[in-house]
Amino acid sequence: MPTAPQVPDILSPDFEANPYQAYRLMRDEFPLFKHEATGSYVISRYDDVAYVFKDRKGEFTTENYDWQIEPVHGRTILQLSGGEHAVRRALVAPAFRGSDLREKFLPVIERNSRTLIDGFRASGSVDLVADYASRFPVNVIADTLGLDTADHARFQGWYTAVIAFLGNLSGDPEVAAAGERTRVEFAEYMLPIIRERRTNPGDDLLSTLCTAEVDGVRMSDEDVKAFCSLLLAAGGETTDKAIAGIFANLLRHPEQLEAVRADRSLIPQAFAETLRYTPPVHMIMRQAATDVELSGGTVPAGATVTCLIGAANRDESRYRDPGTFDIFRTDLTTTTAFSAAADHLAFALGRHFCVGALLAKAEVETGVGHLLDAMPDLRVADGFDPVEHGVFTRGPKTLPLRFTPVSG
Repeated sequence: MPTAPQVPDILSPDFEANPYQAYRLMRDEFPLFKHEATGSYVISRYDDVAYVFKDRKGEFTTENYDWQIEPVHGRTILQLSGGEHAVRRALVAPAFRGSDLREKFLPVIERNSRTLIDGFRASGSVDLVADYASRFPVNVIADTLGLDTADHARFQGWYTAVIAFLGNLSGDPEVAAAGERTRVEFAEYMLPIIRERRTNPGDDLLSTLCTAEVDGVRMSDEDVKAFCSLLLAAGGETTDKAIAGIFANLLRHPEQLEAVRADRSLIPQAFAETLRYTPPVHMIMRQAATDVELSGGTVPAGATVTCLIGAANRDESRYRDPGTFDIFRTDLTTTTAFSAAADHLAFALGRHFCVGALLAKAEVETGVGHLLDAMPDLRVADGFDPVEHGVFTRGPKTLPLRFTPVSG
């Protein structure tokens, strides 16, 4: 089996600048290799990544989250398995679909989107990342939980520190320390509020989490706190980078942008194709419970497996012309793109499929529609080329846009 020196180093500046060329080499020649710096086995082909995520034989666990996310979130639902995981998921999942999603989230989504847009609609210019995308989902989650809107800046700071920790593949000690401080600060903030909501529940999401019961089981204060922390980070990062990515991709393909502007029912297609073409999360890790045969060799029991979503989503064996952004492609099913039956891998698959996928879809549909209304002739600022940044998560750091202000 090849090792890291023979393939592009996933921690190198060249890889960060353009991972897609490296992904092709990995898929073609090194579908499984050991990355010495992280000690993980890296896989890049669609079939292999899908196999790991679906885990129909019970060959993989999420024990890697003990060191990967527990230091910042506490013990979360992602680390559970079997009946314990099923019960916890049953406790939280109803809040993110159906009538609860419509009644509790959609009004908050609408209000937060319009409030942010009102801050720049008359100016004729906006940095879509700084002024909208990075703030919108975090504000939505904080408001839906029933937390004080005056604390939005604190949530943004915690969110930023947690995402930096999760992407700290090189092990920077300052980034690690900042992430661990965030866990302490978030717990000190949330636990008194959780205890108060148990005594005096309202109609907010936090009260729902505090009072939900399945088979006689309720979540502990620590369970609720950890889930809120996870929701803030995972829910924020996916939607943040997805909205920026959708606009970056559409602006590079003006004919597709105009098609979406003319027919807003195409927004889910643009979102699904963005999740495939430039996914917000490029890698997810699992741990092998036993020796497992994949393309290119054997992953030994106990090893961490780095699943390269960004590579798998551009696998030529799965998608026609995968290096082309095309919202009209016929090999990506929009109707299942936000469910565990998705064709793309951006939300994972199987029992750990992203519980907030429909929330992300609702935020993107609403936000993209509002932004197109407010910026009918939007264009990238002169001389700017939208560039992606990041390895673990990836997207534009900034996206300066110009437009002719409209009233409304």
